[in-house]
Amino acid sequence: MIFTVRTTVGQESLVVDILSNKIKKEELNIYSIAVIPGLKGYILIEGDNEVTIRRGVTNTSHVKGRGIVGGAVKVEELVNLLEAKPLMKSIKEGMKVELIAGPFKGEKAKVLRVNDTKEEVTVELLEAAVKIPVTIHAEHIRIIKE
Repeated sequence: MIFTVRTTVGQESLVVDILSNKIKKEELNIYSIAVIPGLKGYILIEGDNEVTIRRGVTNTSHVKGRGIVGGAVKVEELVNLLEAKPLMKSIKEGMKVELIAGPFKGEKAKVLRVNDTKEEVTVELLEAAVKIPVTIHAEHIRIIKE
């Protein structure tokens, strides 16, 4: 059974780390935990039943409210979230992005060029004093929805 658990936005990965340790220590029947990109403030947990998952998330840092949102989720309902979308097709020139790795991690930038064959993008940092184009691997950016 898969359940949705509400967390503090931006702390999803931390909650997964905390829960992983708790699951091992308490030997809970929780089979998997997933952080879904684009689903901020929630994680998915698969376990044998709701009681086990409630025991796991109770008194866990950054789990909001009672933890579990609604009832069990059917896999069919998650298809759109779990479906792999080609990264290079979603990046367009002029888009605003955030760098998520490398020396400029956390900086916001604008896409100047997209190189599909090398899976690289050339960006211009928005808050830099001097506008210098930087070419990075496409995996190291996150598109900002505005």
